Amino acid sequence: MFWPLLLLAAAIAAALYTRQRRPLYAFSKAYPFGLPNYPLIGQSYIFRGTDEDRMNAFIKMGDVSLKNGGITTVWLGTKPYATISDPELLEVVAKACLDKDTTTMKYLRSVLGNGLIFAPIKIWRPRRKIMAPTFNMKNLQEFVTVFDKQSSIMVQQLRAHAGGGDFSFWEFITAYTFDAICETVLGIELNAQKQRHHLFITAFDVIIQILAKRMLSPWLYWDWVFRLTSNYKPFITQRKIAYDFFDKVIRDRRKELAEQGADEDLKDRKKTFLDMMIVSSGGARGYTDIELREEIMSIVSAGTDTSAVGTAFVALMLSRHPRVQDKVYQELKEVFGDSDRPVTWQDLPKLKYMEAVIKETLRLYPPAPVVVRDVHETVVLPNGATLHPGMGLVLHFWATHRNTKYWGDDVEEFRPERFLEGPLKHPAQFAPFSYSLRNCIGGNYAIMSTKTNLSNLLRRYEVLPPLSVPPDQLLAPFRVKFDVMMKHCDNFELRIRNRHNGLRKK
Repeated sequence: MFWPLLLLAAAIAAALYTRQRRPLYAFSKAYPFGLPNYPLIGQSYIFRGTDEDRMNAFIKMGDVSLKNGGITTVWLGTKPYATISDPELLEVVAKACLDKDTTTMKYLRSVLGNGLIFAPIKIWRPRRKIMAPTFNMKNLQEFVTVFDKQSSIMVQQLRAHAGGGDFSFWEFITAYTFDAICETVLGIELNAQKQRHHLFITAFDVIIQILAKRMLSPWLYWDWVFRLTSNYKPFITQRKIAYDFFDKVIRDRRKELAEQGADEDLKDRKKTFLDMMIVSSGGARGYTDIELREEIMSIVSAGTDTSAVGTAFVALMLSRHPRVQDKVYQELKEVFGDSDRPVTWQDLPKLKYMEAVIKETLRLYPPAPVVVRDVHETVVLPNGATLHPGMGLVLHFWATHRNTKYWGDDVEEFRPERFLEGPLKHPAQFAPFSYSLRNCIGGNYAIMSTKTNLSNLLRRYEVLPPLSVPPDQLLAPFRVKFDVMMKHCDNFELRIRNRHNGLRKK
């Protein structure tokens, strides 16, 4: 009697499950991806292979979405993801669906916890309010002094490569952004640029490479399977290194504030994010050290990578487009003359063409090419499509930035002037730092950091393409890879040569 009842219960459960998911299957049928959808793994097999293969899979998703009117469906395991590449649709879903995708984000949370970038919405709202003052314009203007100091150090570190052969710009720009964000956010000077290969930078690179693969591999979703892989021990080891670094920073700063008097101390020094997190949350009665670590580690890691990726791609584009680089340099001469003086915040708004170059680079190579969200309630889109609870959502910025309906037929052309030709057709057509309430809180920080860095870099050096790239391939699209952030497959290789010998000493 037991077995028949068990089989009946299983059959009823299966029927209810299928009925509940019927809207998901209907949506997938209406907006198909066009590849076989297999049991358990769905269409996740497209993400097999290297980090470059995974990025190419995302690009294919975007291409299909564009061909289908800005929407398609890709199954990752047993979960369908609506992939959006039309600004009108993206605007609606970005505002309606604020929670990050639980399926893929839980692996990033295994390192970064509920830091602002990945936190569930109920945690995100109050933390965003605490964090917002750090990135107001007054503080950002003060940060320019730090950006200038740290980028001048980078310029000096690059001297050994001036007039030489190909080298990776990546290690220099990441050390710069790491030093800059640690000084502005944590209030500490680490001098990573002078010592090279800081433990945290190395550790986080390993962690992200492992997580990028796990996020897109349903067969690694089970912890017991992941523990059997060769990546498990390096993951645990490097995570501990990262945790130990930030735990010490937080302990030391808590102790300093307690001994000196937090409010009195803050009056006499620049307010760092870490200080305001401790003070605004009520000191010892506020965030625990673990919660503070989540926030600080999220901001430092995202801030380091976002600014570094954006600036590095701009340098690559300028190396391939000498006419554009000449125009940027002429603008710098108009603002700075032949002076080697420090960059101030008042200089940055004058660099309008440089900003157009940065934006055009971010259009073609956004550091976060996709953002993944959950759908918790029914959402009706302007084209009549209906999203249902249980689905995932891919905001495909790479494809949105290439939507010919909004950008024209020259979407693959690097043309900074398009950002000087008047307002865009739709507010969501350009979203390099995501869109709506849950956009990147550090977007302006990244732009100001990049402009300051480029101002110092390009006044001293001319950026040239690597000799390893054949002349007939210089204008070909860059090979890119998915490493949670999107990065250059050839590690941002380029060359530099001196414009003059005047270098500020720092």
